[in-house]
Amino acid sequence: MPRWSIPDEVHGQGRFLLRRRDFTPAYLRTHASGGLPAKVDEALAHLGPSCRACPRLCQGVDRRANAFGVCKVGRHARVASAFPHFGEEDVLRGWEGSGTIFFSWCNLRCAFCQNFEVSQAPAGEELDAPGLARLMLRLQEQGCHNINFVTPEHVAPQIVEALPHAIALGLHLPLVYNTSAYDSLDTLRVMDGLVDVYMPDFKLWDEGKSREYLAASNYPEVARQSIAEMHRQVGELHADEDGLAVRGLLVRHLVMPGRSEDTRHIVGWLAGLSPDTYVNVMGQYYPAWKAKTNPRFAAINRRVNATEMHEARDLARAAGLWRLDDRWREGG
Repeated sequence: MPRWSIPDEVHGQGRFLLRRRDFTPAYLRTHASGGLPAKVDEALAHLGPSCRACPRLCQGVDRRANAFGVCKVGRHARVASAFPHFGEEDVLRGWEGSGTIFFSWCNLRCAFCQNFEVSQAPAGEELDAPGLARLMLRLQEQGCHNINFVTPEHVAPQIVEALPHAIALGLHLPLVYNTSAYDSLDTLRVMDGLVDVYMPDFKLWDEGKSREYLAASNYPEVARQSIAEMHRQVGELHADEDGLAVRGLLVRHLVMPGRSEDTRHIVGWLAGLSPDTYVNVMGQYYPAWKAKTNPRFAAINRRVNATEMHEARDLARAAGLWRLDDRWREGG
């Protein structure tokens, strides 16, 4: 097994080391205690008669009957792709990859979405609970270090429904909940005791820009409530001896052009949550979908420049955050 020098922000001189022998995935502990069937029942109840799986709260939409609302997903989740992902953070990708499951459709309408072919279209195939469980096992058999649910906000009930099937098949990897942070508190409370690593992306602080760019003016408030709840459940990010995340909160912040004030507020709030919050200040933004073609979004029709990225990281450090993610494994 490859070995690298693990940076201090991962283990914090041992403060955030959780040895693999002392780690059991949360969902296996809940299963062993007999609490999983109640979780499944509660999760599925969120689908109808009026869906409350996410903050959209689509009134009169009974997804149990295969109706759909804003997210355009009915009774079963649709999976766009699933594979060992080597582009994730080093604490997730390791040397065998993060077992990503990309769900189709989304509960946001980000004008700049870089995965719009998946988030705004019926990509991939619809899977029932046993089918989704088999997909998790396939990724485990490929050697992935975790199961990484990408854009799970609108299909969290279907994920919970699949877990008993996956456990019966032998799933034993950590579960990563990779979200936009536009999550329902009801859903997150169901996920308590099931998710090992929460990975929300806190995008914007300004309500007006959230309305304009995400079609969700309440996004900042929802994101704050959601991330606080995630932190309450799992605490700061902990990693095993090999620097692989096994439990805790990892927050992404996608730096956007001309939005340094959003960054200032977000990193300040995260430092208030805990100065030990593990944060990836991301410079991957590029104009896509409507941001690239619609003159209405001209202000974000450019890449983030080096000056903006330096400022974002300086703002994070000035706020008191020190566990800032960087590449450290070879091949990154």
